[in-house]
Parts: sequence; structure tokens; C-alpha cells
Amino acid sequence: MINVSDIAKNKVVELMKEDGLNPDIHFVRVGVKSGGCSGLSYELKFDKEKQDTDKLFESNGVKIIVDTKSFLYIAGTTLEYSGGLNGTGFVFNNPNAERTCGCGESFSL
Repeated sequence: MINVSDIAKNKVVELMKEDGLNPDIHFVRVGVKSGGCSGLSYELKFDKEKQDTDKLFESNGVKIIVDTKSFLYIAGTTLEYSGGLNGTGFVFNNPNAERTCGCGESFSL
């Protein structure tokens, strides 16, 4: 399961609408790829289609799809949004991460 905070939900809805997408029927795709200072980095983008191998979750009214491989790394993660002095953007609070980099965009297990 991937959880979405209230603030992240509001930002997702706002950005999807700006991109001409409908948050009621389109998805937020969350994934993991190799790279970043800690070894793995997060991916987040909007998607119109779910693949057969994707896992589908809904949290706080947001439809989230995750490919099977990425799910192993981010199960239990909470997607949040920060608008603070340290930068603006989505933040992944991943209970599986043993180490994260200073920018919070990459992690290792």
C-alpha cells in the first residue's frame, strides 16, 4: 500500500488538472529506478493507463499505480508534499529505506 497525505493529495489534484488530466480516472505512477547518491531514486509521474503488471492502490482519493518490481522497495511509503524552506516538492517517507541522501530523492535498503 502507498499512502497519500492530505497536502500531497491537494497538490496531485491541482497538477493533474493543470496537465488536463482527470484525477477521478487517471493515475499517479510511482516507481523506483537505479541512480541517485544513495543507489535508488524515486519516480513520480501521471499516467492515463494501467499495465497488467501494475499494482493499483487508492489512498485519500488518489489512484496510484506501481510496477511490481518497484513495489518491493516502496511498500508502506507515504507520499507527502513539502513547501518549506528546504525546497518544494513531493517527499517519499519510506519505512524500508535504511539510508537517504540529503535531498531526499534517493535511498538505499
